[in-house]
Amino acid sequence: MDQALSATVETAFGRVAGTAKDGVLRFNGIPYAKAPTGKLRWQMPEPPEPWTGVRDCTRFGAIAPQIQGNAEAILGGTAGAKSEDCLFLNIWTPACDGQKRPVMVWIHGGAFVTGAGSTGTYNGKHLVARGDVVVVTINYRLGAFGFLNLKDATEGKCPGTGAEGVADQIAALRWVKQNIAQFGGDPGNVTIFGESAGGMSVGALLASSRARGLYHKAIPQSGACDIGIARERSAKIARLVLDKLGVAPSEVGKLLEAPWEAILDAQKEVLAQPRETGGLPFGPTIDGDILPRRAIHCVRDCSAKGVAVMTGTTRDEWKLFTAAATKLRLMDSAKLRSLTAGLVGEAADGVLAAYSEGSSFDKWNAVMTDHSFAIPAIRLAEAQGRHGSAYLYRFDWASPFLGGVIGACHAIELGFVFGTYNEKLAGAFFGTGAKADALAIAMMESWIAFAKNGDPSNAITGPWPRYEAASRKTMIFGDGDPRVVDAPNERRREAWAEIPETAIGP
Repeated sequence: MDQALSATVETAFGRVAGTAKDGVLRFNGIPYAKAPTGKLRWQMPEPPEPWTGVRDCTRFGAIAPQIQGNAEAILGGTAGAKSEDCLFLNIWTPACDGQKRPVMVWIHGGAFVTGAGSTGTYNGKHLVARGDVVVVTINYRLGAFGFLNLKDATEGKCPGTGAEGVADQIAALRWVKQNIAQFGGDPGNVTIFGESAGGMSVGALLASSRARGLYHKAIPQSGACDIGIARERSAKIARLVLDKLGVAPSEVGKLLEAPWEAILDAQKEVLAQPRETGGLPFGPTIDGDILPRRAIHCVRDCSAKGVAVMTGTTRDEWKLFTAAATKLRLMDSAKLRSLTAGLVGEAADGVLAAYSEGSSFDKWNAVMTDHSFAIPAIRLAEAQGRHGSAYLYRFDWASPFLGGVIGACHAIELGFVFGTYNEKLAGAFFGTGAKADALAIAMMESWIAFAKNGDPSNAITGPWPRYEAASRKTMIFGDGDPRVVDAPNERRREAWAEIPETAIGP
């Protein structure tokens, strides 16, 4: 069926009109908060202004200011011009008929500096058609606009605690709770899911009392609860941004009036100084309010009691980041030990003893996969399993891209979760064919089952046991039938068991 104007829907802020195609209604570019511009820059989000008439929601809204790279093309492109006025969400639904369908709210990744809910891979139409669910994707403030601790950097003269991006996500969830019933969704059955920085955002939301009651299930993919930047570090990063802007901490007016392009340029310069900033310089600050402590500590202390959690990683996460690192491919064992010591200090020899396969380069990829992704996921499953149900998966499907050298790398599961693996240029990265088709169905069925009832078991996977320390049962998705494995990579997990949380994660 050709695209046609759908029926309009009344929200708490005004009427919206979207489009209908192939049995799926789509509403794009719905504002869930006021534009965070002018005096609202670096402030907590405020509810949107009501409007009169019918708002045209047939096109995606603007995306947050960011420096885009080549990944957008691989992931199906990202629609929308850049603007600080970026707090929009998008909805895919089977019908606006008053039925109470499970709601799946997607939080995009991109290291907290890139991405948008309008990225092609995140098209919700396949999940909606397969599972009779409602899918929502959101934008949130990124980089220096959403994660800049200016309050400490300016001694309280300027707003901005470094957690505004997470506050945006909470505001979007509040909008969903208030309005999603009008789109055929159940506000009492909301699943938050996200990947990479989006998965870490889910981890932050599990920790935040501000988000409590706005969601009921959570799927952090390749990102967990080992998240939270100390205020001292985030204030240092904010001061670096001010220096690049040439603005003194006392010049609040200049900060609020600076063009967003200039702030983005300053952010780019700061990102080019990893020795000064460390990894992921822009991310949620432990501000004492939105994020009260490092997220894993909050979860251990029951911050998400009763919330079902499904989490996991890809088998070869880090290979995406070293695909072009030709010098690293030549590393010897001495270099491997030096790099590992930079992560865990004197524990390096004990950690490396658990990695016996492949070259030094292969071992480094495995070490970093565990350090940044797999161990945080396991620790989240262990922590949440004490207060609710937890499930763990690993994604082993290898990308055919670049001759297969990136393996089952970071982000490779995305096209299969959304069923968009073979659209446009995506197939070159995700892979296609009968096995890819079967894998996508298995992934979508699992995510849909979890969204419906908090248990990902389905006819394709069979029973999916909860994650428990005694058996550490993990569902493996790959190029064959999904299967449950007891304690995969157990020796590697044990090697990290005594490593403190400050030494793992992003």
